[in-house]
Amino acid sequence: ERVRRALPEAAPVRFACELKIDGAAVNCVYRGGTLEVGATRGTGEVGEAITQQLLAIAKVPYRLSDEDPPALVEVRGEVYYPLAAFEQMNAERIERGEATFANPRNAASGTLRQKDPTRVAGRPLALFVHSLGRVEGRSFVSHESFLDWALVAGLPVASSTVFVDDIDDVWRAIERFTIERHSYGFEVDGVVVKVDDLAQRSVLGATPRAPRWAIAYKMPPVEQQTKLRAIEVNVGRTGKVTPFAVLEPVAVAGVTITRATLHNEAQIHLKDVRIGDTVVVRRAGDVIPEIVGAVVSERPPGAVPWTMPARCPFCGEPLVRPDGEAHHYCENVDCPNRLLESLTHLASRAALDVEGLGEKTVVLLHDAGLLADLADVFRLVDHRDELVALEGWGEKRTDNLLARIADATARPLERLLVALNIRHVGPTVAKELARQLRTLEGVASAGTEELAAIDGIGPTIAVAVRAWFATPRNRQLATDLVALGLRTDTDLAPPDPQASPPLGGTVFVLTGTLDGFTREELKERLELLGAKVAAGVSARTTAVVAGEQPGSKLVKARDLGIPVLDEAGVRLLLGGEPLATVVEASDAARRAAEHVEAQQ
Repeated sequence: ERVRRALPEAAPVRFACELKIDGAAVNCVYRGGTLEVGATRGTGEVGEAITQQLLAIAKVPYRLSDEDPPALVEVRGEVYYPLAAFEQMNAERIERGEATFANPRNAASGTLRQKDPTRVAGRPLALFVHSLGRVEGRSFVSHESFLDWALVAGLPVASSTVFVDDIDDVWRAIERFTIERHSYGFEVDGVVVKVDDLAQRSVLGATPRAPRWAIAYKMPPVEQQTKLRAIEVNVGRTGKVTPFAVLEPVAVAGVTITRATLHNEAQIHLKDVRIGDTVVVRRAGDVIPEIVGAVVSERPPGAVPWTMPARCPFCGEPLVRPDGEAHHYCENVDCPNRLLESLTHLASRAALDVEGLGEKTVVLLHDAGLLADLADVFRLVDHRDELVALEGWGEKRTDNLLARIADATARPLERLLVALNIRHVGPTVAKELARQLRTLEGVASAGTEELAAIDGIGPTIAVAVRAWFATPRNRQLATDLVALGLRTDTDLAPPDPQASPPLGGTVFVLTGTLDGFTREELKERLELLGAKVAAGVSARTTAVVAGEQPGSKLVKARDLGIPVLDEAGVRLLLGGEPLATVVEASDAARRAAEHVEAQQ
């Protein structure tokens, strides 16, 4: 409908329907037929150069086989890990006592980040080119003509792409792809539909976030049944306790699942899953394993409702559930698991990005007595001899790690704030704190009211930030990090007081239970972006956010034709995705799922 509205009424429109491969997005620039640079998409703002790593992948050509190549051509594609090889690799890692990859996408991304291209060559990554970027010295009239050229030029192209002339054939292609999704040998999580004609694409244009000539349809998740062997809990870096299911191994969407998240005690009771139950498992978004519910008719005699342990399994301290929150917490700052999770988080890409300081290394250095708090990461330079002496280390590995740690000291304030493990402070909130308050001392000295007045913060986050810096131990950590030379300012531009809020003039209604937010937290986040959150659905409602067990508000919204967002959609919205894009993607995914279900 969007395409038809924007193009002349009589213009025929042809569509390309191609598999949405769940891998690592990459760009390759060929100049004069020779690969000049390859890069990842990265965070969306900053990518990484991976030219040599891409050349280590079979069938990625250094020189195109076109005798008269374009002066410059940029091609975009997806690097993926074949499913059979992924399963074999994880089995081998288990035998060696190493951590496994959660999914093939993580395995592909992690492999591409290896500094040594020979390590990339040792894993069977593959690439499919799917899009054209910049081009000089050659013109293409259509997407099909570009793919035909790419194939002749020696670039790997998926043979599954089909071209159709009307929307009914688009739906038929989606249905066929959905039925065959597990026969391709790689992760598929949807179908991308594109306008084929490049001139028509120019007319349709793009939003700041996405082209108007393409849309992605999400496939419904695959579900399987298995036995729930046990329910255990993990304690994260902020002390949040998350229960998880230990399952009899089951293959779901090509990946063997042995564990699944259970979110919190309330969700376990809501789904009424018990140890010994036969449960329905799916991979949420085809990535994160989750339990849908129990097959109550097969429940064993004597199965009882699960309750949260009274004490932390790692330190023995009492677990508490703050008023108004769905999660329990271990409040012991000396809890060993909290420390390990905090150290691993500090080294993550969203925080200070210390390559080489992964979970396994953190445990090793902690057990060796070298890491007792976050500041100790930056004191490792004083323990070089001890690091060199560790089994399997030596000078090269030690110096590489110390160099990456030195690099991390130059990360800007917003990355440091993420690394500090302040409750509710992720990358988005950290950027707003840094943008407004400018320095670490500015954040540390800000009062609750000043913090709450910042766009995107509000009372809940303000209280958490103030409480963190009011704790003497945390203040000492901040002082130590400054003394160790970490950067404490930002390059972000100050806020523009004239800018209008992104959700100004919108009205949202909330219904059901969400995993990642309390109702009040989500209301606060939406209001800080300029939205109004109303109690009931009316013709003025912009969208309804529906979680688990929604009520009559959802029925009324559908009767009135009001857009409905799930938790994934509202997270995109809070992350800066335009409302129109989120609504359109949610509606398209729902229609695709309903169409496929009706055909089965």
